[in-house]
Amino acid sequence: MSKILIIGPSWVGDMVMSQTLYMTLKQQNPDALIDVIAPSWCKPILERMPEVHQAIEMPIGHGAFDLFGRREIGKSLRENQYDHAYILPKSAKSALIPWFANIPIRTGWKGEMRYGLLNDLRSNMKSFQFMVERYAALAYSKPDMINSSSLGGLGNLPHPSLLIDEDKQSKTISKFNLDNNGSIIGLCPGAEFGPAKKWPESHYAQVATSMSRAGKKIWLFGSQKDLETCNNIKTQVPKELQSHIHVLAGQTSLIEAVDLLGACDTVVANDSGLMHVAAAVGCSVVAIYGSTSPKYTPPLAKTVEIVHTDIECRPCFKRECPLGHLKCLNDLSPDMVISKII
Repeated sequence: MSKILIIGPSWVGDMVMSQTLYMTLKQQNPDALIDVIAPSWCKPILERMPEVHQAIEMPIGHGAFDLFGRREIGKSLRENQYDHAYILPKSAKSALIPWFANIPIRTGWKGEMRYGLLNDLRSNMKSFQFMVERYAALAYSKPDMINSSSLGGLGNLPHPSLLIDEDKQSKTISKFNLDNNGSIIGLCPGAEFGPAKKWPESHYAQVATSMSRAGKKIWLFGSQKDLETCNNIKTQVPKELQSHIHVLAGQTSLIEAVDLLGACDTVVANDSGLMHVAAAVGCSVVAIYGSTSPKYTPPLAKTVEIVHTDIECRPCFKRECPLGHLKCLNDLSPDMVISKII
């Protein structure tokens, strides 16, 4: 029985996409035990992945080097006698724990100077267009890793699929006094990356208004940082329709948001972690792209509509619009999004 340690990514969306690697590893070796180290905010996601044996919380803060702390974690993991480690971040510090844990095979992409820390260093990452391909490719030995076509393309890879706990889902719906009878539209208007990913509040409000008039319930998701945005969207909806609008941003835990997104029919989202969660729980997804591109991290839902403008300055991949006009988002009309909602 193979024992595998994964150093997981730090962002929710990346963590969801990393499930493709775990699925691929289990396809190759169904008896493998896969443990994943992750920051506390991502750990609940791992608990909804049946491929993961154990989610190990990373006590060191994101960005902190803490050599001695990483050494202690690595030494504490030696007794688990892992056979193989996969290091998904590309930083040097992310490769320290498996090295201190004396894991014999340590696989990862070439990134910061980490020669020696990794002894199975892959250098052809750009042969793979999509992030999920880059994760899955690590599961194969070097001779088999040529390009994305050798993996069979995006459609041939297992897509992330998070489990929904129906009992917890029902309790969460009751906890927030929600009604899940009829059609539910989820809106995810936040984006941790920055304002160049955030479709305007007024545009989201027009979507919410149109869907409410069509008799649909609207649930607004996000973190505490998104609460003001979600409240602003609700206040821009006509008062007689506001009873259809439920602001959940900042109220739910991440795992509660996972279960509630699983109750939605369609989710409209910026390019964000919740967009990937919505795809992984089986929703139809309408994905809005501003400064970024679906050619790298598209939502892997069964039913996806991707909307973006075609102005020549996008995608720029900037957190803030370098030209100061945000036309890639402002010029993306609400009607374009409304027409894509199933």
